[in-house]
Amino acid sequence: MSTFLITGAGGYIGTTLCDLLLKNGHKVIGLDRFFFGENLLKETLDNPNYTLIKQDIRYVEPSLFQGVDGVCDLAALSNDPCGDLDPALTRSINFDGRARISRLAKEAGVPRYVLASSCSVYGAGTGKASSEETTPNPLTVYAECNVKAEQAAFSLCDENYCVTALRLATVYGLSKRMRFDLAVNIMTYHAFSNNEIQITGGGEQWRPFVHVKDAARAFASVLESDTDLVSGEVFNVGATDHNFQIATLAYLIREELPFPVQVNHVLSDPDRRDYNVNFRKISEILGFELENSPMDGAKEIYEALKVNAVKFEPKTVTVKWYKYLVDADEIIKSVKLNGRLLG
Repeated sequence: MSTFLITGAGGYIGTTLCDLLLKNGHKVIGLDRFFFGENLLKETLDNPNYTLIKQDIRYVEPSLFQGVDGVCDLAALSNDPCGDLDPALTRSINFDGRARISRLAKEAGVPRYVLASSCSVYGAGTGKASSEETTPNPLTVYAECNVKAEQAAFSLCDENYCVTALRLATVYGLSKRMRFDLAVNIMTYHAFSNNEIQITGGGEQWRPFVHVKDAARAFASVLESDTDLVSGEVFNVGATDHNFQIATLAYLIREELPFPVQVNHVLSDPDRRDYNVNFRKISEILGFELENSPMDGAKEIYEALKVNAVKFEPKTVTVKWYKYLVDADEIIKSVKLNGRLLG
C-alpha cells in the first residue's frame, strides 16, 4: 500500500482523484485550503486510509512529506479567468507554491512528483495539432505559471526523483466539487435551464476535452507506472479525436439532449486561445485511452440536474466564488471593531 499526497484535494479533479486512489488500495493525504468547503468530502472522510490536511501549499511544513511515496500537485487557481482576477496571487500559488511543493518533496526523499499542467500552455496553435514537443505559447497568467512550474519541477528531476507533468485537456463531467465554468458543463446547464446554448468567442476556436474521471485515471496511471516510463516526461492528457471546435461541440451536445435546444452566437471579445492537441504519446507509452466523451458528460450532467443531484450556485463558478470571498473578506475587515465582528 502506497501513500500519496494530493494537493488541491478539495478541487474539481482532486476530489475525484482521491476517491480513485483510495479505491485502488492506497493511502491518501488530502491537502487543500478548502475554499469550497469540507462538506464535499463526507464519504471520503469516513475512509480510514484518508487524512485531511487543511493548509496552504505556500506555508505547509516540510514534515508533511515524511513517509510519502508520491505527490500529485493539483493545487492552483484553476483556470485562465481566475488567473487574471489577481495575477500576483496566481503567480504566488500556481508557480511559487508549486515550485515549493516539488522542492520540499525532493528534500524529504519522496520518489515521485506529478504536476497538473494544462494544454492551455499551447495558447494559439500553429494550425496543426500541438504535441509535447511543441514550444509552449502561453497567452494568460494561468498558462504562463504552468510553464514555469513545469520548468521548476523538471530542474529537480534525477535518478532518485521521478518528475512527470500532465497537460490536461479542458475537463468536464460530474464531480463532488462541481464546476459550471467549463465548456461542456455550462453548455449543458444553459440548455437545461434556458433551452439555449450560447457560443462566445466566435465558436471556431479549437479545444481538446477530457472527462474528470479520465483525468483522475491519468494521474493514477502515472503514479502506478514504472518510473522508467514517466520520469522527466510531459504527457498531454486527452484523445486526438476529442478535439472540437466550440461551435461543433455545442451542436453535438444539443443532439444528445431529449428536448429542443437553440444554439446562438453571442457577441463577445475574441478568445485568442485556439489549440488542437495530439495525444498519441500517452496512448503509446502508458496505453492510456479515454473512457468517456463530451456527449457522455452532457448526458450525465443533464440527468443529475433533472433530479436535483447537482445545481448551479455561486461555488460552481470558480472566478465568481473567489471574487466573492475576496469581497467578503474586505467587508468583514471594514466592519470589525477591536478585532471583533460581533459582540
